[in-house]
Amino acid sequence: MFTGIIEEVGAVSRQSGSELAVLAEAVLGDLQLGDSVAVNGACLTVVAINDRGFVVETSPETLERTTLSSLRAGDAVNLERAMAANGRFGGHFVLGHVDGVGRIESVQEQGRFSLWRFHAPADVVRYLVPKGSVAVDGISLTVVEPSATGFGVAIIPTTVATTTLNGKRPGDPVNLEADMIGKHIYHFVKNGDSGKGISLDFLSRHGFA
Repeated sequence: MFTGIIEEVGAVSRQSGSELAVLAEAVLGDLQLGDSVAVNGACLTVVAINDRGFVVETSPETLERTTLSSLRAGDAVNLERAMAANGRFGGHFVLGHVDGVGRIESVQEQGRFSLWRFHAPADVVRYLVPKGSVAVDGISLTVVEPSATGFGVAIIPTTVATTTLNGKRPGDPVNLEADMIGKHIYHFVKNGDSGKGISLDFLSRHGFA
């Protein structure tokens, strides 16, 4: 389980087959073999550690469903260790299970904030609601203006400066994970007991279908 609060921006040092080596500092503090680390929002298992970084393994499905297969040496990546049971919870429930790959459509400055719009696949859009949560490359953000093809988020300068968003441009792909709670509610009411659950019409009117 993660929170979507990025701990540091690391850098890819090597991508070889199923192994991805990442240079890092902050997340190395108490990192151990077998621990989970979210790399650009994808939950991966640590298989090696040294004083400069760590190595994780990526399955074929992970490479197919995320942007990790396009990473090259030197690329920046968002990093977050799995949440400790006694830790403070600052974002939202993030599993590190990427639902789909979206793309940045536009970035518009609005005073101290910037409005970022993303194109998103149907597997993500169906779960988005105004003021709901979404993870973009592992970053916990709040949805504004969801539509049939995507959504917007208002982002403060600190978030841009301390994550990989700082180097992103329109057209760039991003990993997307919809809010876990929203997904469970959607499937529960859609597959209710013999149709006795909340109707799809209700879901549609409230932005879930």
